[in-house]
Amino acid sequence: MTNQEILSASSAILKKAKQFEVHLAGFANVDDLKGAPSFVFAPQLPAVDKVIGTLEGEMELNPGEVKWPEEAKSILAVAVEHPEDKPELDWWYGQTSPSGNKLLINAVKAMCEWIPANFNIDVSHFPYFIEQGGIYLKDAAVLAGLGCIGRNNMLVTPEFGPRVRLRAMALNIPIPSTGPSGFDPCVQCDDLCRKACPQHAFDEPVYSPETYNQVILPGRDGSYARATCHIQIRKNSDEAKEQVPEGFSKPVKVVKYCRNCELSCPVGK
Repeated sequence: MTNQEILSASSAILKKAKQFEVHLAGFANVDDLKGAPSFVFAPQLPAVDKVIGTLEGEMELNPGEVKWPEEAKSILAVAVEHPEDKPELDWWYGQTSPSGNKLLINAVKAMCEWIPANFNIDVSHFPYFIEQGGIYLKDAAVLAGLGCIGRNNMLVTPEFGPRVRLRAMALNIPIPSTGPSGFDPCVQCDDLCRKACPQHAFDEPVYSPETYNQVILPGRDGSYARATCHIQIRKNSDEAKEQVPEGFSKPVKVVKYCRNCELSCPVGK
């Protein structure tokens, strides 16, 4: 494809994504993304930290390592809003995936059908988990211009703050990154997100630039302790009650994970 054809196709793709219930969308060039903070930092983490929140994969990847499809030249990052008054979008019903994730999966599947049907472009849908072939979605979203990484270690968008959920797909054409946008509300904030953490996961530096030879670290300054955050995740899971939700024939455990750092953020409210 010529540069003009790529430009025309990328514009049409972003417009079409909104018709599939996507609220935010943008492109990240793979060459740019391979040097993004998480892609460089995560494989360096000590093993005890790597296993927190991970799954067993079948791709023989080292912890934190990303397996790129050979044809991937650019990434379409998409987001849907997760409003405070719709907490159920992120609830787990037993082993049933949250409905917000299903919205994203359906949207990306629809794009994976529409794009090749309308352009000479091959696509592939990334799974969510890194261990199963996924990518670091927050970094992709930043390079795609959707927002910035906040001091709560989450993607913060101008429109919705950190109250979004992410997904991505790969394309075999080199579309330029549509970001980063330069948006950064955290420089003027009073750390409301960090103060809201029930486990104090941001109380002290965990990672240093000297150790990892990287300036941008988890929580921006290395003050996000993923293992400490995971204590709250375990607590939420252990304390979850069995219910019979609408559409279910028998009781299942309904897990409602902590969103304190996310809901306390004033951006996008």
